[in-house]
Amino acid sequence: MSKLNTKYLGLDLASPVIAGSSGLTMSIDKVKILVDSGVGAIVLKSVFEEEINKKAWTMESETGNYPEATDYILAYTKNNSLDKYLEYIGKVRKTGVPVIASVSCISSREWINFTKLIESAGADALELNMFFLPLNKEQKGGKYESAYYDVANEVVSAINIPVSVKIGPVFTNLLNVVWELYLRKVKGVTMFNKFYEPGINIDKPELVSGEVFSNPSDLRQVLRWVAIVSAEIPQMQISASTGVWDGTAAVKQLLAGAQTVQTVSALYRNGPAYVAEVNRFIAEWADKHGFDSVDDFRGKLNYSKIASPELYERSQFMKYFSSGKGMYEL
Repeated sequence: MSKLNTKYLGLDLASPVIAGSSGLTMSIDKVKILVDSGVGAIVLKSVFEEEINKKAWTMESETGNYPEATDYILAYTKNNSLDKYLEYIGKVRKTGVPVIASVSCISSREWINFTKLIESAGADALELNMFFLPLNKEQKGGKYESAYYDVANEVVSAINIPVSVKIGPVFTNLLNVVWELYLRKVKGVTMFNKFYEPGINIDKPELVSGEVFSNPSDLRQVLRWVAIVSAEIPQMQISASTGVWDGTAAVKQLLAGAQTVQTVSALYRNGPAYVAEVNRFIAEWADKHGFDSVDDFRGKLNYSKIASPELYERSQFMKYFSSGKGMYEL
């Protein structure tokens, strides 16, 4: 569908619909279905520094008091995990779709060499999956934000492929965070990351994992910030993630200013071939409204293009409830 052709991070995509980072993208059989269904790009499941370190520490505890064996096991465990990931990049590359590797790191120095290997393995781009939970009540917020900038700066300086950063929405000034990432030559941001969230089982009672899938209603928060960031920092390319369950949601995000959309939960629920349905909807919607390409309507309704940009602002909620109507008259 040439009507859906677009660019993201300097890459030529057959569609603005990207399969987001998940277990689905680590199955070559499912990747082939995604490719046959017209997916624009594949974001591989994140390699987590903490997960690899945990495996290494587990193996270390089993070696007992043998330092030489411990060193060997630690090195083998890390290298084996990373080697498998690098090998898989090559397999996905053979499908002909752009491959975006994903790394979740808590420290930058140890991962610089790995990101170089990712580049050498043939990844077309890298998505940094970062989240630093602010747990120190005495630490200023800016200190946590600096951690994002430091990691991004070191990774961008180390490799030549484009780098995007997958971020969450919880910042005092999200626009400034994106701007600071742009100044460090980050090419794109994925908005937003869906983090692990705790839940409580009151029958036991015990702590459990919260809902792992997004909900269609999650689109609203992402939509606001896609519209604002795309208007205020047009140099930064945005991949809208979380809440993209169907073609309608994809069109909304593109109208708000997203370069691409990422979907995961919808693919788990409907299967990887569902990408074709999302693509079909976008193409038919564009035809219906007289658009020849995605670029023709991208950002048509972002923060700077609409007559009343305050509609994207949170204050509208208060204006609505203070408009003279009683709460029970709505």
